[in-house]
Amino acid sequence: MRGLATSSIVAALVLSMTPAWADDLFVYPAKGQSKDQTEQDKFQCYQFAKDETGFDPMNRPTTSSPPPAREKKTWGAGEGAVGGALLGAGVGALAGGGSGAGKGAIIGGVGGGAMGHMRRSNQKDREETRRRDWEQRETSSYNNARNKYDRAYAACLEGRGYTVR
Repeated sequence: MRGLATSSIVAALVLSMTPAWADDLFVYPAKGQSKDQTEQDKFQCYQFAKDETGFDPMNRPTTSSPPPAREKKTWGAGEGAVGGALLGAGVGALAGGGSGAGKGAIIGGVGGGAMGHMRRSNQKDREETRRRDWEQRETSSYNNARNKYDRAYAACLEGRGYTVR
C-alpha cells in the first residue's frame, strides 16, 4: 500500500512539473550554423549543462526525500464513542446506580465520539499539511535544478554563437 501511495505522489509531482518540460528553449543559429552543426552543438551543450548541474532533463523526475510518514492512527469517532460510553457507564454507575449507568453511557458515548472524531480529523489535517509541504519542497527542488540546467545550457549555446530564448 505504501509503495502505491508513493508512486501516486511521484506521478502527481511529474504531472505538476510537466509545464516546466514544455518550456523548451528556442535555439537560433545566429552565425549561420548548419542544421548538423546546430544538433552537434546542442548535444554537446546538453552534456556540458548536465555535467555542470548534475541535472538531466532526459531522466524521469524523482523525489529527493521520501514522503512524510503517517502517524499512528488515533481513535476515531467509533472508538471514542465506545470508550466514552464505557467510561460514562462506570462513572454513572458509581454516582447514580443502575439508572446513572445508562445516562452516563449515553453522555460518555456522545462525548467520546465527538472527541474521537476531532482527534482523528486533526490528525488527518496534520498529515495532509505535511504531505502538501513535502510536495511543494520537491517541486521547488526540481524547478530550481531545471532552471540551473537551462541557464548552463543557454550559456553554452550562446558561447557558440546561438541566440537562445
